[in-house]
Amino acid sequence: NELNFEVPDLNIGGGFGIRYTQADNPPKISDVLSLLMAAIESESLRIGINRPRIIIEPGRWLVGEAGITLYTVGAIKEIPNVRNYLSVDGGMGDNLRSALYNAKYHAMIGNKPELAATTLYTVAGKCCESGDIIIKDIMLPKADYGDVLVVFSTGAYHYSMSNNYNKLRRPAVVFTHNGQHRLVTKRETYEDLIKNDLG
Repeated sequence: NELNFEVPDLNIGGGFGIRYTQADNPPKISDVLSLLMAAIESESLRIGINRPRIIIEPGRWLVGEAGITLYTVGAIKEIPNVRNYLSVDGGMGDNLRSALYNAKYHAMIGNKPELAATTLYTVAGKCCESGDIIIKDIMLPKADYGDVLVVFSTGAYHYSMSNNYNKLRRPAVVFTHNGQHRLVTKRETYEDLIKNDLG
């Protein structure tokens, strides 16, 4: 208002929370937006401008909980009185968030949904790095080689942040709906990894 110019659009961004773990209880987006809109209306009136058109970026809120990641248990390491490890066929290459800022996730063993969670595990990736931990502590049923670990709320960042650390191939992405499925991003091949090499 001091510059005699009104901004027609105001992008308030995103940051709308989702449920990563059972302990999370994010507010409803409608509740958050009601508070934000009330504050914007009040401030616009206070400084004497027309309320701008409000733009939001609810990307994570839209797709975060819609995505799951499936891993196969490749090894189990039990260290008495210390820790039980599940090693899976993924990790830092497809989920960098845990290594970067200790992101939390909930998971289950997909092929044992009826079994009680009786064992405390740490889920480790295959990169052999101290930071390659997908979930530090989680109660799961007794795991076996070949079990399918289902990690929830991975729709927003996993594939978008995936990388070729240690020449790992990026995983495939599959959309499912009402019992139907469609491959939308193919799994990378070793040929894909070297296609830009000039040799």
